Amino acid sequence: MPKMKTKSSAKKRFKLTGTGKIKRKHAFKSHILTKKATDRKRNLTKTGLVSQVDEPSIKKQLCI
Repeated sequence: MPKMKTKSSAKKRFKLTGTGKIKRKHAFKSHILTKKATDRKRNLTKTGLVSQVDEPSIKKQLCI
């Protein structure tokens, strides 16, 4: 049977924490930033966690 390959898109977007949760970046921070409030942009800079419903599919993509 062939080796399992990780999805390159998931590999670039997600990181695993020490406790096994999955970190992600917020969307809507790349362009058209003039109309967004400063505090909104600051909160989009911070990392978030993937919801528990989506964790199994992302772990499968990362071959964890």
